[in-house]
Amino acid sequence: MTSADFIAGLPKAELHVHHIGSASPRIVAELAARHPAAGVPASEELLADYFTFQDFGHFIQVYLSVVDLIRDAEDVRMLTYEIARDMAEHTIRYAELTITPYSSVHRGIAAEAFLEAIEDARVAAERDLGVMLRWCFDIPGEAGIPSAELTAHLATEMTPPGLVSFGLGGPEIGVPRAQFKPFFDQARAIGLHSVPHAGETTGPDTIWDAITLLGAERIGHGTSSVRDPELLAYLAENRIALEVCPTSNVATRAVASIAEHPLPDMVKAGVIVTINSDDPPMFSTDINREYAIAAELLDLDEIQLGGLAKDAVEVSFAPPEVKLALRTEIDSYVAGYLVAQG
Repeated sequence: MTSADFIAGLPKAELHVHHIGSASPRIVAELAARHPAAGVPASEELLADYFTFQDFGHFIQVYLSVVDLIRDAEDVRMLTYEIARDMAEHTIRYAELTITPYSSVHRGIAAEAFLEAIEDARVAAERDLGVMLRWCFDIPGEAGIPSAELTAHLATEMTPPGLVSFGLGGPEIGVPRAQFKPFFDQARAIGLHSVPHAGETTGPDTIWDAITLLGAERIGHGTSSVRDPELLAYLAENRIALEVCPTSNVATRAVASIAEHPLPDMVKAGVIVTINSDDPPMFSTDINREYAIAAELLDLDEIQLGGLAKDAVEVSFAPPEVKLALRTEIDSYVAGYLVAQG
């Protein structure tokens, strides 16, 4: 068994992966054919060029054009279930899927229908595919306070059973964290966990704001944390994990190259890291490729890769019995591999 084979079979939890950003080329092409006015290519081949990003702003522009392909609850349900099917093929057992309900509700899908669609897909995915999905409801920062109000309302007043956390995404530059504090306070008051994006395209100050203002328990990306030794020490001491997405960081130009990715410095500082794919089809990647990149950057063997997978389980918001079952499955898989290798 090669390392690639080992990673392919390794049971995993993914904690930073976006709902619409996980739409496979097949699904995007099908939706584009249904909704040609959106201007998204209806060909899997053409989508490869379409998903080549000039910078983070261009990525957001392309991302929102794909959002515009989700026009009704049937689209939402199909997308969600098909994402779970792809996850099952990559041996993902548990995933916290970042969903931006504002984007769909603002475009005319009734909130009740949207929530019913994702929940129906979640239940079916666990039953049919063995993939446990949970939700992080995400404020699109570029849409400002109206998006925060709607997201907080859905999260705190219409709370779907699969919801576990509350996030903030979109551009960081020109979108101060402080304005979103009241909405994170509302979400945390009902027991939701705080997992904002921070420090991907800005400096460490944005990460500090996410911690001090938004009560962040994990940080999405956090690539600039390595510029501030005090911040790294704080993250390590308080077990605030970073949701690292290497290929995404290069694709959006947040990091110049994989070779220059700060992941090794994060680990050296004692920070808990999890490996994730972010928007995998858009970045021509998947969770297995991201684990392979991490293995190379960190010089990990199979036992250490198993440890990396268990770290994601440990800092997830899964129930204790699910965490125990996943850790046990990972340990059994690694042990079986070592026996097979003699």
